Amino acid sequence: MSGRVVDLSVNPENPTEFYVAYASGGLWYTNNNGTSFQPVMDTAPTLNCGSVTVNWKTHEIWVGTGEVNASRSSYAGIGLLKSSDKGKTWQNLGLKDSHHISRVWVNPIDSNEIIVAALGHLYTRNEERGIFKTIDGGKTWKKTLFISDKTGIIDLQVVSENPKIMFAASWEKDRKAWNFSGNGKESAIYKSEDGGGTWQLISTENSGFPHDEGVGRIGLAVVNEKMIYAVLDNQNKRPNANKEKPKDANAALFETEVIGCELYKSVDGGKSWSKTHDNFIDDMFYSYGYYFANIAVNSSDENQIYIGGVPLLNSNDGGKSFKMINKENVHADHHVTWINPKNPKHIINGNDGGVNITYDNGEHWIKCNNEAVGQFYAVQVDNQKPYNVYGGLQDNGVWVGPNDFEQNVAWHQEGKYPYQELIGGDGMQIQIDNRNSNIVYTGYQFGNYFRINRETNDFNKITPKLLKDSKEEPYRFNWQTPILLSSHNQDILYLGSNFLHRSMDKGETWEKISKDLTKGKVEGNVAFGTLTTISESQFKFGLIYVGSDDGYVHVTKDGGETWKKISNNLPENLWVSRVVASSHRLERVYATLNGYRNDDFTSYIYVSEDYGDTWKLITHGIENSPVNVIYEDDSNENVLYVGTDNSLFASINRGEKWFDFSENMPNVAVHDIKLQSEARELIVGTHGRSIYKVDVSYLEKLTNEILDSELHLFDIEDVIFSKNWGKKMYTWGDYYQPKTDFWIYSKSYRKTQLNIYNSKDKLVFKKDVQLKRGLNKVQYDLIYSKEKGFSQEKVIKADDGNFYLLKGKYKIAIEDKNKVFEINEKKK
Repeated sequence: MSGRVVDLSVNPENPTEFYVAYASGGLWYTNNNGTSFQPVMDTAPTLNCGSVTVNWKTHEIWVGTGEVNASRSSYAGIGLLKSSDKGKTWQNLGLKDSHHISRVWVNPIDSNEIIVAALGHLYTRNEERGIFKTIDGGKTWKKTLFISDKTGIIDLQVVSENPKIMFAASWEKDRKAWNFSGNGKESAIYKSEDGGGTWQLISTENSGFPHDEGVGRIGLAVVNEKMIYAVLDNQNKRPNANKEKPKDANAALFETEVIGCELYKSVDGGKSWSKTHDNFIDDMFYSYGYYFANIAVNSSDENQIYIGGVPLLNSNDGGKSFKMINKENVHADHHVTWINPKNPKHIINGNDGGVNITYDNGEHWIKCNNEAVGQFYAVQVDNQKPYNVYGGLQDNGVWVGPNDFEQNVAWHQEGKYPYQELIGGDGMQIQIDNRNSNIVYTGYQFGNYFRINRETNDFNKITPKLLKDSKEEPYRFNWQTPILLSSHNQDILYLGSNFLHRSMDKGETWEKISKDLTKGKVEGNVAFGTLTTISESQFKFGLIYVGSDDGYVHVTKDGGETWKKISNNLPENLWVSRVVASSHRLERVYATLNGYRNDDFTSYIYVSEDYGDTWKLITHGIENSPVNVIYEDDSNENVLYVGTDNSLFASINRGEKWFDFSENMPNVAVHDIKLQSEARELIVGTHGRSIYKVDVSYLEKLTNEILDSELHLFDIEDVIFSKNWGKKMYTWGDYYQPKTDFWIYSKSYRKTQLNIYNSKDKLVFKKDVQLKRGLNKVQYDLIYSKEKGFSQEKVIKADDGNFYLLKGKYKIAIEDKNKVFEINEKKK
């Protein structure tokens, strides 16, 4: 189902080779026209991308980090990154406080000359925004264009025939958790005629281009130094606009009174501009034009133009008229379009659902969703065998599928993809009736929730509603509205607006069981003053905790009859990302706060042992990164997990100290965590690299005695011998090659040797093993070592060329400097 693409870089000499930058999923490379991709940014400190530039002659890569689409999950970057070895290693070239970089231009003749367009902080004002230039490869930077601390640069285009001439689009915006103003008089177009050294405003009051408070995001396309196109999100009101407000937050996304998408053209180098069309371009941007500025022009035909919004539109008459060219297998919300200069009917498009390719100008499309880059908001598991994993994704709905599915394309032949979509929109939280896993509660943004019967395919909307004649203010639902099935009775459902609602009949009817549990309504165009998290104690029905987006945490001990605010001693005005009632102690509760919407990257994690009357900060060992989720292990009260905007952490002493738990995961935002109790597998929902799972049973077994030991080898399950090891099941199949895992705890980093002895104490296998501090998993393929002198009597070479262990008992030893730390005798 993929995720949001923000940029492309295509080899013009070989367009089957290109890079794709994902908003929070990193940079991916293909050299087979998108048939497969490889991640090339996983060693970088961040996966958050704003733009990518590649020198195809030297294969140097520059990534401007930090997404610029200003959405609810547009994560900040760490400046400009460069790789000279195709992504194996990355170097930071500076501009770390720019947070969001929209464009990077590198002189193709001298890569020491770089121009960077920086948008700046998303939620707060800052100085490191504008146009920056370096001539020494990033050692020093000069700010050559600065408008103000609230206005950055959203686009930069360079005339290829004369790179001294450049055009830049500035964007004034003010995003808050409760309001987004994506327009202002400082949004404009600038021109440089000296290679980005100096700049001049060209979208002046008399230029023909709008020059007022309604000017929003601008995207540029340069044909030559005289001809430029500009697509504009015009936030000025339409004549005779309807003054009625939309009935709810979701309707407000699509009902708009503003002009919206417009296309302008200049034929005199930007001195004067004219609109290319007479009518409104309806159903293009809706109310969220800040999300789009995608425009591309055919280099051999100035009249062939592509603009991207919710649909992808094509004009063949210079923007006078348009037609939609995205088809049923192309996702909505288009962010980048590349046109092949040698074959203009060949187009590569990046959107909220990944990459699409067409060779006939949009008549037919190829969908290139081969990489796991899903942006998950929430995950869930059921109790089926094998158990299923559920997930709600950004703009890609809610999906469900078996946890043991290994990514492959066999479903193309079988006709059924193992994962199935339950509902569309922005997929949100999921609750599953533990008596009947066909009954699923889920939905999409702003509290639109449904009870789904997967067996009968019935969908019943269950969102609490006011009575028609009610004079109350409409309920306020968060973008990620929280829901919870009571562990005490699976007919009882909780759902949060600015109130806590309870249903005793599976969502058929609702009652409010609280007052407004927020600071109250805040005027703005984003729902705010809403509940964000709900947790009910497993020990006591009616012991419920809730948290809000404006920093309040409340508790009720009597099912909502009385409420107590317990956040007075917590930092104020932060988003409460989780509140979790402990499953091990009645009085214990955990809370995490998130300052992302204040550009505050501090980690806030707290525990209370007295129902929230007092709190203790428990963040030792966690880097500064906003916290999205805390999860308590259900079998070991000392084990906790935390997901931040950049990693996954674990603690084995109830938060006294945390360690990074993200081996084999890149630096990606973790939004949700669930534990499948029977399998002892942790399910981790990331916002950019889909879903991971890990066996945590060994982590749960880390007793104080083990932690005090220098080294500990955990018990190993018996391995069942097979005469088919090293053979093929049929002529053209793969070899059957067994593997088993050894789990080792080491108190320190150490070089060791893994030795395996047979029943006669003869060494049959050895392997050097570098152990890190903590838990280590060592994989063994059940073969004899091939070094001379090893006993291999009666061992027959298998078809795959390996010598596999015979039936018998074997000893496993971890040895360090001739000292045997552990011997574990196992049968085979």
